[in-house]
Amino acid sequence: MPPARILVIDDEEIVCLSCQRVLTEEGYEVQTRPSGPEALRLLAEELFDMAIVDLKMPGMDGIEVLQAIKRDYHHIPVIMITGYATVESAVEAMKSGAFDYLLKPFTPDEVAVVVKKALETRSLILENIYLRGEIQAKYGFENIIGTSKKMQEIYRLIAKVAPTNSTVLITGESGTGKELIARAIHYNSQRKERQFVPVDCAVLSENLLESELFGHVKGSFTGAVVTKPGLFEIADGGSLFLDEIGNISLAMQSKLLRFIQEREFTPVGGTKLKKVDVRLVAATNSDLQEKIKEGTFREDLFYRLNIVPISLPPLRERKEDIPLLAMHFLKKYCQEMGKNPKAFSQMAMEMLRRYPWPGNVRELENIVERAVVMTEEDAILPQHLPLPMQERPEGLTFAVPKTNEELRELKRHLRDKAVEEAERLFVLDALSRNDWNVTRSAKDVGMLRPNFQALMRKHNIRSAEREE
Repeated sequence: MPPARILVIDDEEIVCLSCQRVLTEEGYEVQTRPSGPEALRLLAEELFDMAIVDLKMPGMDGIEVLQAIKRDYHHIPVIMITGYATVESAVEAMKSGAFDYLLKPFTPDEVAVVVKKALETRSLILENIYLRGEIQAKYGFENIIGTSKKMQEIYRLIAKVAPTNSTVLITGESGTGKELIARAIHYNSQRKERQFVPVDCAVLSENLLESELFGHVKGSFTGAVVTKPGLFEIADGGSLFLDEIGNISLAMQSKLLRFIQEREFTPVGGTKLKKVDVRLVAATNSDLQEKIKEGTFREDLFYRLNIVPISLPPLRERKEDIPLLAMHFLKKYCQEMGKNPKAFSQMAMEMLRRYPWPGNVRELENIVERAVVMTEEDAILPQHLPLPMQERPEGLTFAVPKTNEELRELKRHLRDKAVEEAERLFVLDALSRNDWNVTRSAKDVGMLRPNFQALMRKHNIRSAEREE
């Protein structure tokens, strides 16, 4: 890694030379300039990692230089040099964006320490900017894959709703990518610099969900040993994603409705109201209007959430997107596993196209990942896909039995295949109904979790559950 480049700006030559000597010994590359205009001309021509600026200089003073640097090179930390008589001015400079200041006369150690801290802070800032850019690129709505008419309409809807503060309700089967859409809305909004906070309402009990959302004060219940801020408070200025909103209790629905109306809440066990600015995005794989008829979901809450509805189609209704999605996941897992780029054979791709995809995009991703793990060849072939996908659309291909024994053997074979397929669909259906959460799926079908997991392993099904 090349040494950090530091620009020292001071009209006193002795100060410039002193800083240059000390910092060069520390391994930095140092240049000096006697005035602000000369320094700014150099900054326009060369890259620097930080600047040290004297507060008092003739003509263009240190504050003006600081303001120019923060305006045009805002990622460069600035350290001010000042005398005791101008400490108050140095404090004002820090309010204007200076990282720190040095008091004359300063020691070599003081210079080295403050420069090191400034450069470390700069590295963290740049890393944060990079990571934020990576996240925003990942969740840009233009990167949501699909060219089908239905997905194109969703892209247009996201582009319209993202810049607003409107509440969004995303509906769709499990595995269709509801959280991906929610993140795309957030990272294409004016709130993208603040937190995106997801919460799975289905895995939390009523009391725990209330505490998670609204926070609690110390001593409000057994185990509340400290005051804890809620997710609404953490998401202040950003977005809160309420996944599986249809699973919350009527009592919790009432509290959520009040928050939506007032944008304020009281922590569990607290008495003081807190007001926050949070955008809500909710999602569900349930039919909320049917739940309203059943009396398990409040109609007034539904209309508060359903300001902008986005309905995600299941994968079986946009089969033209399957090749694009499959190639995207193939490239992704080849890169992650350090394998040479691969392709799908024509037959393998045809198998993907005709499959009904009960687990939607999540199931497709799981199957492609498995295929990449299983093959060392240049292409994904039919034998690298799960067995049920390998069957011809018109059924199994087999020779006509010639004897009664051959007929019995064929029956046993077909029966075994049918049982395997029934098992596989049984597992996928349970996972799909329960948002691919293994614990809930096993409980839903009346199985012990280890037994349910054994069936998953048997059929090479992986969960994308968010359990801790």
